[in-house]
Amino acid sequence: MVPQELIYAAGAVPVKLCSGSYTAFAIGDELVPRDACPLVKAVAGFQSMGVMPIYDECSLMVIPITCDCKKKMAGMLEEKCNVFTMQVPIAKEDDDIEQYIQELYQLIGKLENVTGNRVTYQSLREGMELVGYAQYELSRFLEYKKKMPYLIQGTHVMAMMNAFAYMEEDAWAEQVRRLNLELKMRVREKKKVTGRQLPRIMLTGSPIIFPNIKIPLLIEEMGGIVAADETCMGERGMYDPAVPVDDSFDGIVRALANRSIRPCTCPTFARNRQRIYRIRQMIEDFQIQGVVYHVLRGCLVYDFEYRELEEILGTMGIPIIRVESDYNEEDVEQIRIRIEAFIELIKMQHLPGTKNQ
Repeated sequence: MVPQELIYAAGAVPVKLCSGSYTAFAIGDELVPRDACPLVKAVAGFQSMGVMPIYDECSLMVIPITCDCKKKMAGMLEEKCNVFTMQVPIAKEDDDIEQYIQELYQLIGKLENVTGNRVTYQSLREGMELVGYAQYELSRFLEYKKKMPYLIQGTHVMAMMNAFAYMEEDAWAEQVRRLNLELKMRVREKKKVTGRQLPRIMLTGSPIIFPNIKIPLLIEEMGGIVAADETCMGERGMYDPAVPVDDSFDGIVRALANRSIRPCTCPTFARNRQRIYRIRQMIEDFQIQGVVYHVLRGCLVYDFEYRELEEILGTMGIPIIRVESDYNEEDVEQIRIRIEAFIELIKMQHLPGTKNQ
């Protein structure tokens, strides 16, 4: 929801402050209501602790208002740091996009004040090229990820995508380029991470944020492989490059607004049929055999959409399981049992010869 191109154009570096830390979550639990989502609790906890340099060094916190918890979190953080809130539209009509474009222009002004640098046409083009390089390398990586047999563990992919939140774009893209060379070599030499047939699982729903990656770890520990990730900490935020129709400053800003809103499958939008379409497309592209729907406790917007997706996947013959969790470790064994049973079900349906492997 916050185009990184604008931040680079202002001579700054974007960093995502989302966290999966249990320690920060536990401290934040004392600061915000019990039923608030763990992500908001963790951000509030880290801000309160004062032990994370990345929070102290931020010149500006930009918070897109995608839910009520984010709205109240913005008010809480304003007391301690420089905050800019972005009103995200709930629909994708032309009038809504126009409103969002004005939000981006206000953000540009705020970035210029904070950095002392002017955002120009040239710096905006350079920001687009920087992000475009990362998108290009990721698109190459996704082609390797679709291949059978398995070239890379799904948990490794999720760690790679979480690293994107904290690295500068060009450094991250360079590491993905090197990984692509490694995967190309694996294809040529017919190397794979396992010789077994494993159920191909998609993760969707609330974000999986490092270090809270217990669910993908359990999926692969119980004999599946995370073959696709349709969460906002996965590849979703980088699918669509911005393509200006009008090669001007305003044309680029409008292209960034359209890229951020129109293809976005975040459930913050009142009508979100695009998410169903995208999930069905990914099931086909990545040969998915089962879906794990992750719900962070208190994340109502994602929980609201579960039933419709369950019905749609039922017509496709794709099993789905809803897993609700937060950042503590107390539910690991319970989740392990449910995921193990789910994966055994998929093995019986699709891989009968591998049931006892």
